[in-house]
Amino acid sequence: MSVAGVGEFGLIDRVTARLSYGPTVLLGPGDDAAVVAAPDARVVASTDVLVEGRHFRRDWSGAYDIGRRAAAANLADVVAMGADPTALLVALCVPAGLSAGWVEELADGIGAEASGVGASVVGGDMSASPTLTIAVTALGDLAGRAPVSRAGARPGDLVALAGRTGYAAAGFTVLSRGFRTPRLLVEAYRRPEVPYPAGPLAARLGATAMIDVSDGLLADLGHVAKASGVAIDVDRDAFDVPPQMRDAAQALGVDPYAWLLAGGDDHALAAAFPPATVLPDGWRAIGRVTEGSGVTVDGARFDGPAGWDHFR
Repeated sequence: MSVAGVGEFGLIDRVTARLSYGPTVLLGPGDDAAVVAAPDARVVASTDVLVEGRHFRRDWSGAYDIGRRAAAANLADVVAMGADPTALLVALCVPAGLSAGWVEELADGIGAEASGVGASVVGGDMSASPTLTIAVTALGDLAGRAPVSRAGARPGDLVALAGRTGYAAAGFTVLSRGFRTPRLLVEAYRRPEVPYPAGPLAARLGATAMIDVSDGLLADLGHVAKASGVAIDVDRDAFDVPPQMRDAAQALGVDPYAWLLAGGDDHALAAAFPPATVLPDGWRAIGRVTEGSGVTVDGARFDGPAGWDHFR
């Protein structure tokens, strides 16, 4: 049955019936607004929007994976501040002829990604639209920790990475050329593997700056460098090219380091740590903070785009 056949409130009932709620949810969907506990008395908030044809394609990804990806993009921003995710709000604009079952699968994906980090979907909105659009707002709790912004990196700090980069970008390139393999890369594009615990852990260990790598490592490190008033140099040798990526790059005529250093959508975490820090499990050193401005690779400017820009 289509969304139009079910109706707005019928669709809301179908979606909310599929959700579960954690202990931070004091009042969930069904009222004018939700009520979420904020034990720290500070709330971390972030929002992202995904537009069909720009951020996802239904012929490339199923509704469940699109839902997980939509949630991950926001949850990664929360943990990049050193916070624990608590809740998501979802606004959905859909064509009237879209299958109601598709929306239910989308809700399942969003809910699964949220519950995996202890967060709950607590409300949102729905509207008809010719363009399928998913807007997600994530909330988080700092648990007494100071937020880790982009502005604290200092010369001498280590630059480290948790998670992987380049896999989703390689998967996007593979799909855009009409292929469906290597599966490792295609699945990375469809559903990112976010290192959620690494963000709060980095905050506890004294990270001076941190960012979610959504648009490309060099581009996002550029935001850290600008906010902190420093330069960052990345070690190319810190990145191994996995066999599937090497083979795909050779077949498609692409430099794999363009994916690794400038590809987005994996939602790894990049952070700066004081130089004496023993990096925890899951983090690896990839460079250093220096005096100056901008981001370099092995001391030289990177040849090519540093990342994604929606308006370029």
